[in-house]
Amino acid sequence: MLKDSKAFSGFSADDIPAAKRFYGETLGLDVSEEHGMLFLHIAGGRDILVYPKDNHVPATYTVLNFPVEDVESAVDELTRRGVQFEHYEEMPMDAKGIMRGNGPTIAWFTDPAGNILSVLEAD
Repeated sequence: MLKDSKAFSGFSADDIPAAKRFYGETLGLDVSEEHGMLFLHIAGGRDILVYPKDNHVPATYTVLNFPVEDVESAVDELTRRGVQFEHYEEMPMDAKGIMRGNGPTIAWFTDPAGNILSVLEAD
């Protein structure tokens, strides 16, 4: 029954206009808004739903990963756009917030609602 379903993922935010600015303007994604919900139109043809939730609490895990060819270049560009990267003391990270040599090269950041996102080395 669900095998052929065109499933999609979603997560909440407490401020859809702020999320729309961040995902559309800061990250440069194609976005649309419908019925108070935000849709992120990403490569691969599967939209991601960002829905409003007044009592939103950010997840303690990564909700969205962006595979990129060059993590360092992506971090540099996103930093220029005002994105701040996380620095987790328990992980071996460089000054930019990039972790190398412990799985894929990866760097984490948050959206305005505190949801954790990442850029990571593409396969």
